[in-house]
Amino acid sequence: MNSKEFITALKSICKEKGISEDIIFDAMKTALEKAYTKNTGLPNVRIDINKETGEIKAFAYSRVVEEYEDEEEVKEDEVQILLEDAKKKVPDIKPGETIEEEVSLKDFGRVATMTAKQILVQKVREAERQSIMSEFADKEGELLVGTLSREDSQNYYVDLGRMHGILPKNELISGEELKMGSSVKVYVTKIDDTGKSPLILLSRKHYGFVKRLLENEIPELNDGTVILYSVARDAGSRSKIAVYSEDENVDAVGACIGEKGSRINRISNELGGEKIDVVKYDKDPITFIKNALSPARDVKVYILDEKKNEALAIAEGDNLSLAIGKKGQNVRLAARLTHYRIDVKTEEQVKEEKIDLSSALS
Repeated sequence: MNSKEFITALKSICKEKGISEDIIFDAMKTALEKAYTKNTGLPNVRIDINKETGEIKAFAYSRVVEEYEDEEEVKEDEVQILLEDAKKKVPDIKPGETIEEEVSLKDFGRVATMTAKQILVQKVREAERQSIMSEFADKEGELLVGTLSREDSQNYYVDLGRMHGILPKNELISGEELKMGSSVKVYVTKIDDTGKSPLILLSRKHYGFVKRLLENEIPELNDGTVILYSVARDAGSRSKIAVYSEDENVDAVGACIGEKGSRINRISNELGGEKIDVVKYDKDPITFIKNALSPARDVKVYILDEKKNEALAIAEGDNLSLAIGKKGQNVRLAARLTHYRIDVKTEEQVKEEKIDLSSALS
C-alpha cells in the first residue's frame, strides 16, 4: 500500500465529500483492524496511521496478568500475557496494564485490503450522509434556491448543492412550466433520513411557499414589526394572508402591499400572477372574519358556536357574490385563514331557514 497515494486519495475524498479527515482516518483504522483480524486470526490488533506520511503500522496488544484468568472473567477477544513474560519486554510494567508489540504487515494481502476498502466505503457513505443531514436538517419549512437538473414523468430533480431535492410535478403552481437548467425557488416540505439515502421533498404550491416569499420580500416581517398570523392558498389562483402589528403606528397591510403594490406584485409575479389578498388580523373573531371576507363589504357576522368555531355571515346583492367568490373560493379561503367554518347567507335565507340569532355573538 503506497503511503503517498493513500494520503492523496484520502484528502481527495475528504475534499470531494466535505468530510473531516479525522473521520476518514478513524474509519480507515477500524477497517484495517477488522481486515487484519480476519486475515490473520489475531483479535488484539491496533492499527496506527501517520497522518503526515501515510505510514501504516500494526500492533498486537495484550493485558498483563499475574496468572491466567478463567475464561468467564475474560472479555471477548482479549489476549492475556503473564507478568513474568511481560517484564522481559518492559521491566517496570504492572498487572492490568497493556503491552503491545509491532507486527508485520507483509502478509496483509489483497483479500484483507479489499475487506478494508469495503468497510471504508461504508464509513465514507455514513459520514457523507451525516454531513449532508447536518447541512440540511434545519431546512424543513424553509425556502431554498436550486437548479433544475433533470426530470422524469412524475418529478423534477432540483440541484441544491450537495444533494438533489425532489419536486413532484403535482406540487407545481397550476399552469406553470419550468425549464431545465433554470434557477427555481422551492419550499422544503419534508426531510427524511430513514431510507437508503436522505430525501428532500419540495413544493411550490404549499402555503408555506407564500409565507417564505413574503418574509424574503418584506423586511418588516423579518424584524417582527409586522407579524404574519396565517396564510390560506389556492395555488395558482388566489391567496389570502392575515397580518398585524403590535405597534399602533404601523400599517401592517400597507407594509406588505408596498408603494403602489410594488412588494405584493413582486411576490405575485413569482407565483405566476397568483392574486394575493392582504387582510388585517384582529383578535375579535367577528372583525377578523369581516376582514377575511373582503372584497365584500357591509357584511354582518355572527358567531354561532365559539367552541366549534362556527360563524354566519349575512350579505346582500353584489356583496353576497363577493363574499362567496367564484365557485366559493373567497369564503373557503376566509375560513382557512380564520380557522372558522363560515356560512354565507342573505337575510331572507336566514328567515326562511328560521335560524335563531338571539344567542349568537355579533
